[in-house]
Amino acid sequence: MVTNLNLQFSELLISEDSTVRKALSIIDQLCVESVFVVKPGGLLVGVVTEEDIRKALLGGSDLTDTVRTIMRKPRAQVGATESRAEVLDLMHALKLHEVPVLDPRGRVTGIHVDDAVIGPRPCENWAVIMAGGKGTRLGPLTKNMPKPMLPVAGRPILERLVLHLVGSGIERIFLSVNYLADIIEKHFGDGSKFGCSIEYLREETDTPLGTGGPLRLLEDLGYTPQAPILVMNGDLITSFSVDSFLEAHRQLRAAATIAVSEYEHQVPFGVLESAGGQLVRIVEKPTRSWAVNAGIYVIEPRLLSRIPRAELFPITKLFDQCLVAGDKVGLWSLQEDWQDIGRPAELAQARGQV
Repeated sequence: MVTNLNLQFSELLISEDSTVRKALSIIDQLCVESVFVVKPGGLLVGVVTEEDIRKALLGGSDLTDTVRTIMRKPRAQVGATESRAEVLDLMHALKLHEVPVLDPRGRVTGIHVDDAVIGPRPCENWAVIMAGGKGTRLGPLTKNMPKPMLPVAGRPILERLVLHLVGSGIERIFLSVNYLADIIEKHFGDGSKFGCSIEYLREETDTPLGTGGPLRLLEDLGYTPQAPILVMNGDLITSFSVDSFLEAHRQLRAAATIAVSEYEHQVPFGVLESAGGQLVRIVEKPTRSWAVNAGIYVIEPRLLSRIPRAELFPITKLFDQCLVAGDKVGLWSLQEDWQDIGRPAELAQARGQV
């Protein structure tokens, strides 16, 4: 199992002219089960597993033979848009320990392994996930379970978020916890089994800090982030592009950027449009849409000092402060699916029960 997050995916790539000995040496040294065979430029042409080598040697092959004689077609490959959770499910189903990530031209750009995603560039940004709420609107479902730990498609909501961030190159994640925090901390531990480092921003049980207040706890832990911080609610089902969001924030040169989703509502009646007391036209059951806060943000580290210590502080107040101070607050439109899990109907929808 690979545990070195500094490993480069290129270390698992060999050429068609590489020897069986070289393939076996990489497998042994890096504690993996497969190496991938590529043409110049990274075009994937095959895979060689430890089992392939063993069978070949038993069949009379020599360690000096090239892997061209024993390589075969990979059983699975994924694109950059597949979520980490989806890939892990695929790996489990096929009993695979490594799956390559390909670009549209078939070139290897990363590799999913059991406990990490090996990519060309780790992300310097930290992520903070707010997971301390009680989820009272979900009633008895959250009596003994924190809302972010409710399962959707076999995984807790919070785990899906963590895996998505890891799959996007985020290596350092902070979880803000309060209600039934021990359940969350026991599940995630230090984050190593999820391919990242996880630490906890612990609120006082009787002093909830809201969606923004826990960010001030970073200072209490002695941390000073050097790059914009990705902040998000812990009750979301989404596969938004982390790279695109961070890049949009950089391009906007904003103090903070808010991800927005489109909320649509269909009027269940015919709408009458008029002028001068006379009917102009009838619009049957029109649909209206509004941009709404998606609960995902990027904020500059300098804003942390504006957050009061040990007080209930919604993160939206931080954006209000920015507007008063003349700081730019950007908006970024989510193009991917997004679902907020706040009510039983929304959870049922996420689970495919309606």
